[in-house]
Amino acid sequence: MELAPKGHTGWVYDVAFSPDGRILASGSADCTVRLWDPASGHLLRVLEGHTAPVYGVAFSPDGRMLASGLWDGVVWLWDPATGEILRILRGHASGVPRVAFSPDGQMLASSSSDGTVQLRDPATGEKRHVLLGDMSGSISIAFSPDGQMLASGLWNGAVWLWDLATGQVLRTMEGHTHLVNSVAFSPNGQMLASGSDDHTVRLWDPASGHLLRVLEGHTASVYSVAFSTDGRILASGSWDTTVRLWDPDSGRVLRILKAHAAPVYSVAFSPGGRMLASGAADCTVRLWDPNSGRVLRVLEGA
Repeated sequence: MELAPKGHTGWVYDVAFSPDGRILASGSADCTVRLWDPASGHLLRVLEGHTAPVYGVAFSPDGRMLASGLWDGVVWLWDPATGEILRILRGHASGVPRVAFSPDGQMLASSSSDGTVQLRDPATGEKRHVLLGDMSGSISIAFSPDGQMLASGLWNGAVWLWDLATGQVLRTMEGHTHLVNSVAFSPNGQMLASGSDDHTVRLWDPASGHLLRVLEGHTASVYSVAFSTDGRILASGSWDTTVRLWDPDSGRVLRILKAHAAPVYSVAFSPGGRMLASGAADCTVRLWDPNSGRVLRVLEGA
């Protein structure tokens, strides 16, 4: 296991791999985004200037743009190759916990506790649609693989599926008893996972809205869920400081990863699925081998 210097000085709220897997971005309460080389653990660049904690990070499908969502309601767009600020997008009335690009890269979605999801053209920053959700607020968002739907997890425990062609809610999936922190589609689009403050992960059929299964085992809030690129593994990060790896088809726990000393806020698989990143309130990013459960390296301050 290797330790990398120059890490975050605040909680790590989100992590995301670039499409080619050569860069790992991490957003933090220290108001920065750090770009790492996951193969070596070396710090590539620090993106500074944010005026509030960074809660969400996402790469565009071509890797040429990185979005960061801030707790002051602003979204920043960066060129990850140069560290240049491309544009600053304002419009939300309160915090932006998550940002996501559509699969074709033509749309950028941002969720907010102001009760809306805003859809913009990332090339111009122009606002295309505003999805008016439950006024309790949208915490998490995810595009379906075909780009036709957007899932949003709400403060009230519901998961909504939006038809992006019409801007209307297709279906509402209810079952969680507390707010939904994270949603993720399987790569084939046939399954939707949601992680909640009720300590559970729920798996849904997005075509029908039916609940497929409930994954229980975490002893505290589930903050993040992510599918591997082949869809065979679902990872969940929790306030209980663990990352659990599940077989989504059977609901069986494959492995429990224990190394973080504080709540795990985010998990993300590398594009090839050979690496899993986790960001936590211990101010570190850990890189794991999901097959063995071994920590490959820790990205933290010296």
